[in-house]
Amino acid sequence: MDTLVEEAVVEALRGGSGEEIRLFVAACTERVAPLFVGLRAGVPGRESDLDLYVESVRDLWYADRPLADAAERVRLLERFPELRPTEEGITGVADTYAFFAALCLRYALPAHGSGSVDDAVSCGHVALTAMGMLDQNVPGAGFLAEEQRLQSLSLSGDAAGLWDASVTAGRERFRAVVGRLPRLPR
Repeated sequence: MDTLVEEAVVEALRGGSGEEIRLFVAACTERVAPLFVGLRAGVPGRESDLDLYVESVRDLWYADRPLADAAERVRLLERFPELRPTEEGITGVADTYAFFAALCLRYALPAHGSGSVDDAVSCGHVALTAMGMLDQNVPGAGFLAEEQRLQSLSLSGDAAGLWDASVTAGRERFRAVVGRLPRLPR
């Protein structure tokens, strides 16, 4: 499968340790997390989904050990409406980016649990796809290039710096997506 993940990143993941794979998926997911949390907060009946999402993103940062319950979390995540196809598909801005965020976590969890390079690459691909789409819809944006840079940075081993950069990037992405949402009449 062709992915948007740079070949150097894929090769580094293939030659890396489980901890490096876990750090990579934690960072990718952290950068898209505000898209799920911010776009689904306050939606009736989604409280437990938000809790699972937030707890999972937090737990991904424990890169020194794999998640023992990754498979169970994936099973619960796959019940999210974002990951259950409908005939209409996904058309709204909020739904599109919440889907990408849920899908990113969907690949991050098994990568973290088993050290699967393929799942880690898929996680990175989803983040890059979402940022490429955002670039197409926000004139002058450079989210795709920033995501590529941060994916390369995630292989440096500086977890604290990577976390800070990922949180900042996630907030910027959320602001850009919110700016694309239809305005309610006053």
